[in-house]
Amino acid sequence: MPTAREELLDAALSALAARPWTSVRMVDVAYAAGVSRQTLHNEFGGKDGLARALVRNAVDGYLAGVERALGSAGGTEDRLAATAAWTVRAARANVLVRALLTGCWSERLPRPAPTAALGASPVPGPRHADPWPPGPAELLRRAGERAVAAFDAERPSHDPEALAVACEIALRLALSYALVPAAEGEETVPLVRRVVAWAPDAGGPGAPPPVETGRAVSGTSPRAGARSPRGSPGRSRSA
Repeated sequence: MPTAREELLDAALSALAARPWTSVRMVDVAYAAGVSRQTLHNEFGGKDGLARALVRNAVDGYLAGVERALGSAGGTEDRLAATAAWTVRAARANVLVRALLTGCWSERLPRPAPTAALGASPVPGPRHADPWPPGPAELLRRAGERAVAAFDAERPSHDPEALAVACEIALRLALSYALVPAAEGEETVPLVRRVVAWAPDAGGPGAPPPVETGRAVSGTSPRAGARSPRGSPGRSRSA
């Protein structure tokens, strides 16, 4: 059976889906949750405390989904691809998760003040205010730490730093799909699996040869034969 706190968070999230946070009234949230305003006050201390708890709940839910995806069947590429797929789903389904991962907060969403600014006004009751959640970079770092912990337990020969980088690449690819939807029928998973497979220290067979820029490389471009090494006109070479 859900606790009063859980009922209040669900009611607040439902209210947020229907109207901007500035228009959400605490009396309505308490009524929808079937509790008194005093119970809401005891749990969160007010609207800002409720906002912090909502955002924190989104953080915890997202990271719990990351852990589930990392615990799925398959190799490194498969599990990181599953983590990326979860990230896309979570960002599309929950506006708070999307804002947390991208740092893009619309005016409709709650923007609670940092916890440090509320030190002079402690939340009444036995429960303290929820801490201010991590920003996008910190959230990705925490997801990367979970990936390192999940894979290192099974494959200690892997480079932890490479695993963290591979996880961050997978998640940033996922965010690009969440922000800019792919073409119909295109999925995140194949691209993430292919990119992760290029990282040998993260479990893949090895990266393809790097593409050099800013200097000459072997081979002749379609127009290279029409120029001399100094850039002056010269004889073109036959293929």
